[in-house]
Amino acid sequence: MIDTMFGSLFGMVSSPQIMGLMLVAVLIGLMVGVTPGIGGRLSIALAIPFVYGMDKVSGAVFLLTMHAVNGTSGQISSIMFGVPGDGDDAATTIDGHPMAKKGEAGRALGASITASGVGGIIGAVVFAIMIPVLEPVILSFSPAEFFLLAILGITFIAFLSGGGNIFKGIVVGLFGMMLATVGLDPVSGVGRYTGEFLFLWDGLSLVTAVLAIFAVPEMIALATRGGSISKVSMATAKYSWRQLLDGALEVPRHWWLVLRTSVIGAVIGMIPGLGGSAAAWMCYGHAVQTSKTPERFGHGAVEGVIAPETASNAKEGGSLLPTLFFGIPGSSGMAVLMGAFLILGIQPGPAMLTDNLPLVWTLIWALVVGNIIAISILFFVVRWAARLTFVNGLILVPFILTLVVIGAYVSEGQWQNLVVLFVLSLIGYGLLKADWPRAPFVIGLVLGKVAEDSLHKALDLWGPGFFLRPLSLVLIGLIAATVAYAVWKEVGTARQRKAEVA
Repeated sequence: MIDTMFGSLFGMVSSPQIMGLMLVAVLIGLMVGVTPGIGGRLSIALAIPFVYGMDKVSGAVFLLTMHAVNGTSGQISSIMFGVPGDGDDAATTIDGHPMAKKGEAGRALGASITASGVGGIIGAVVFAIMIPVLEPVILSFSPAEFFLLAILGITFIAFLSGGGNIFKGIVVGLFGMMLATVGLDPVSGVGRYTGEFLFLWDGLSLVTAVLAIFAVPEMIALATRGGSISKVSMATAKYSWRQLLDGALEVPRHWWLVLRTSVIGAVIGMIPGLGGSAAAWMCYGHAVQTSKTPERFGHGAVEGVIAPETASNAKEGGSLLPTLFFGIPGSSGMAVLMGAFLILGIQPGPAMLTDNLPLVWTLIWALVVGNIIAISILFFVVRWAARLTFVNGLILVPFILTLVVIGAYVSEGQWQNLVVLFVLSLIGYGLLKADWPRAPFVIGLVLGKVAEDSLHKALDLWGPGFFLRPLSLVLIGLIAATVAYAVWKEVGTARQRKAEVA
């Protein structure tokens, strides 16, 4: 095992062809990640014709590296402009963009880039550690556990609301869950809230919804307010390499949070159907839940940048596990990647552990080395990119809104998504002006469909008795504890306010 592990590393780094392909893959992946709406799935699909005919090791390393580093650059637009590159990046916007408004874009970018890279590396390590104990871990999760995991994630709405606005957070979260039901009923196949519009049969586009709720309202607010995104001048912010380095050092300062969210993200990635958006939001909620000062979140807490970034990158290592060894894609991106692997002659399944173990280790090392290359490149680029937060908003707003419109269209190639973008943008701007939390909407939209699909499957398999499964009871206990803790915190906050008034 040790010989195979290090032999794969040496074989990869000693090959000029593979290292050259990895460098190209990292550059493409970073450019795709920073562009809203494109995402890893489309980039892999577009790259398949170029890897056709390559040997399977080179082609697989190229595609996996390109896909793995998408999330490492997606947070750049999230932090600087409040424009999430994908659903995975929306959680980073909650605290990253407020940091940019305070003139701390460099610190936020330094923390997010480092956290993404470290999360990707830890995700690969978790994948490697899990190789000997794969089957019982993966097979212990059933639709019953998927449903309860989704409900556990939805309960984090209470912590994402903040500022004593739990009721508002629940209302917004339920609105997101309601829109998650748009599309074909998973049981009967009958259209729900689709009218005569065929494009709604697959449900609302997550990318379009995220851009509408977060990006467009921020741009409208910036245009009406005037000035730059940063509310302080470059001189006041004292923007320099030191700020970027200080952000990078936040990751070792919060090493325990980094380790926890990386492992959680990797484990969530192993569970087919949950995906990267769920990992990012659940780990953001975990960071809020475990913080001694949760009131800072949503206003520029660096932990709110670190937690979702480590999770969204760590899940790549986790989602690769069921994809390779069980032929069950861990995410939609991995589904496209698995199709590309088949074209290259790689047959996912249990035989990967015996016949193709050197290839498996090469892919694990590709995750590690690819993230290191991505971090190195971004640290030299983002210092100048962050300066855009000090540029007059009247120059930036038209360009960014154009990028948002293109992203909403390109994500699914449906022009009707532009109408959805317009309508949801009005709702998002209303939430922003009324100071209602917007994060619960996304987590409701992301996890609502997972919860519904899993509930139907669990009831078909076990009936209501699925609640009594051992792992189900553990998750129910966690849900109850989460809700009880949220209520306790809310009561304590209310008492403190009364005491301050008195």
